[in-house]
Amino acid sequence: MAIASGGAAAPVTSKLQVSAGEIIVDNVSKSYGTGIFEKKVVKGCSFTIERNKLTVMIGPSGCGKSTLIKLLAGFEKPTTGNILLNGKPVTGPGRDRLVVFQESALFPWMTTYDNIMYGPIARGEADQKARDLAEFLLDKVGLRDFRSKYPTQLSGGMQRRAELARAMINNPEVMILDEPFRGLDAMSKELMWEYYSALFEESHRTNFFVTTDIDEALFLADRLIIMSNIPTRVRATIEVNIPRPRKLADFFTSERANEVKMTALSLLHEEAMKSFSGGSKAAADFVDSYARRSEQKA
Repeated sequence: MAIASGGAAAPVTSKLQVSAGEIIVDNVSKSYGTGIFEKKVVKGCSFTIERNKLTVMIGPSGCGKSTLIKLLAGFEKPTTGNILLNGKPVTGPGRDRLVVFQESALFPWMTTYDNIMYGPIARGEADQKARDLAEFLLDKVGLRDFRSKYPTQLSGGMQRRAELARAMINNPEVMILDEPFRGLDAMSKELMWEYYSALFEESHRTNFFVTTDIDEALFLADRLIIMSNIPTRVRATIEVNIPRPRKLADFFTSERANEVKMTALSLLHEEAMKSFSGGSKAAADFVDSYARRSEQKA
């Protein structure tokens, strides 16, 4: 799959010097409120986001994944436990960890190019090197012909690509993505899986990707972290061990892909059943879908 317009993509190292960090989450818990009003969202959670790997977290809707993202980004602090980036405690937000959220965060009054350049401009670093890098990234995400367009003039997939470029220009050590393709239609979503996977395979920047879509998780992940129902903890960690580059056309026919998928679905079904018993609509939908899938396989 071509990932740049106007011919073959230049090697990512030609202009983008990639940093890659490692995050360790050590026995982290997070609660809100006190006394009888206390609500525990994360409980005794431990995992590692390995350097140069694409780690994907999947769990039931509403289990606490977004809370973990806030903790990793430094927007909030754990109630107990520690989060370390390259061995140093995370004490607040920083450009070494950038988050791409579910909702578009592009500035509607800025063009695609100006949105990508926002970070360097805000830091007073909008020199020729930054401008050259912005041009390189426009090519890399296939948006050169849309550089002067505003967000409302871009498709959902184009907006997602512009946000990836806006994060990449700041060279974070860890990219954190919170269900970034959730609002796209099925075809656009699958195109973004291949696009995003190809970008990762060129740079091998440390990536942490959160989703509720099992196919998305499996296609993207080097390591898959499966979370429990709320209060969330790690149910299982699976090394996917499927070679890159990956193409959707043949990925899900592999024996290993189906083995990992069945293991993950079984664990997610157990957690959804717990949510279902508590009245969760999202869990009920998952349980129903899982039951229909089992009937079709029988």
